[in-house]
Amino acid sequence: MNKILMNHKFSIANLLIAAVFFSSCTKVLDLEPAQSLSNDVALSSDEGVKQVLNAAYDEISLEDLYGGNIMRNSELYGGEGEVIWLGTYIGPQEIFNRAILVTNTDVEYFWDEAYNAINICNNVLTALDVVDEADRARVEGEAKFIRGALYFELVRYFGQQYKPGTPNEQLGVPLVLKPSENAEDNSAVSRNTVEEVYAQVIGDLSDAKDLLPEKNSVYATTYMASAILSRVYLQQENYEGARDEADRVIASGKFKLVANYADEFGQDENTTEDIFSIQVSTQDGINAMNLYFSTALNGGRGDVQVEQSFLDSYDPDDLRKDLYYKVGGKWRTGKFNNEFGNVTVVRLAEMYLIRAECNARLGTQVGAAPVDDYNKSHTRAGLDAAASVTLDDILTERRFELAHEGQKVFDVKRLHGTVGTMPFDDVKMVFPIPQREIQVNPNLEQNPGY
Repeated sequence: MNKILMNHKFSIANLLIAAVFFSSCTKVLDLEPAQSLSNDVALSSDEGVKQVLNAAYDEISLEDLYGGNIMRNSELYGGEGEVIWLGTYIGPQEIFNRAILVTNTDVEYFWDEAYNAINICNNVLTALDVVDEADRARVEGEAKFIRGALYFELVRYFGQQYKPGTPNEQLGVPLVLKPSENAEDNSAVSRNTVEEVYAQVIGDLSDAKDLLPEKNSVYATTYMASAILSRVYLQQENYEGARDEADRVIASGKFKLVANYADEFGQDENTTEDIFSIQVSTQDGINAMNLYFSTALNGGRGDVQVEQSFLDSYDPDDLRKDLYYKVGGKWRTGKFNNEFGNVTVVRLAEMYLIRAECNARLGTQVGAAPVDDYNKSHTRAGLDAAASVTLDDILTERRFELAHEGQKVFDVKRLHGTVGTMPFDDVKMVFPIPQREIQVNPNLEQNPGY
């Protein structure tokens, strides 16, 4: 794998020039073939810059990023009592046990691929002057969306939880905002603070929200940016910001809950509920959620078992419980049974639950009363509509509605909870900086406890 200080400026020309990440409700199957662009022209034309931008989409669709492992790792890291790792792969086992070595390859690949994609975006952002004026704002917005989203994932995994009302001087990750053109570039970067990284994330995503259109074929839209911003503000415990971004997505009217909960999952095409999804087809892409959560009957490895105690915590009449099935005496989730189904990153139900939670915390009713947003998913699950709800009710609903979809450890952290007996701010509740990065860059400080 390439390192963050390696030359990615021209290696990106050898990536598959095809977007396997889509925002529309239809799938484009006539993917373009791989193309090699000469080093001196890759970023010298409108067409070249757009092809390089497509390479960034291709990068984030990889298994180690939004192809699945960003979500899988959250469920393993915070999932004690809900899931068990049964697989033979050592990397995920260490994450599940919260006993991660500095040589963990899953952590290393996540770091590498995230910075690869960020560097591609940095290259695009330096070449905007050659992009057709009519497309320039959109291209800038797409690059900033990808960069902002990835820095958010990096700081959530490698930095301690954001603490509102404090300087947040705990170490985050290096902010590399210029292209790496040779092995010396960015070879001595230091880690920025959590505060600085979040400021960059919010800046990038806010710019993306303003620059991107409502519809953008298969690429990032203004509402994708708002959905991720809503998550960012929620993680910061900025409930007003999270509420308002979620409300913006809901109020747009561009998305609609599917009628039947089970129909949201394992689809070959995006549903009306999907806001941000990675597209997978028989020709391209990987659904790593299927790979690890599903069994061999459905193209997976069967590495993740669902705990009986978690299933027992569902209301007996909850239709969401019907998605679980037993193979070989072990319970599995049926959310990811389609090997070539899309990988959903953010969907509308989460926006309703974020708005409900934030309105409940703030004593407001922006967009709707908390109980009305709560009932959107609650009644779809076959349960009686509630007349009133508490904050705990909303958080419980969130746990069941979004089970296994990648928010587990981040909810533990923002709610100041525990995983087993380990508190959210334990030194082992953040990933180690990959040892290989530490070895080549003495300015990179390792996280305590590693």
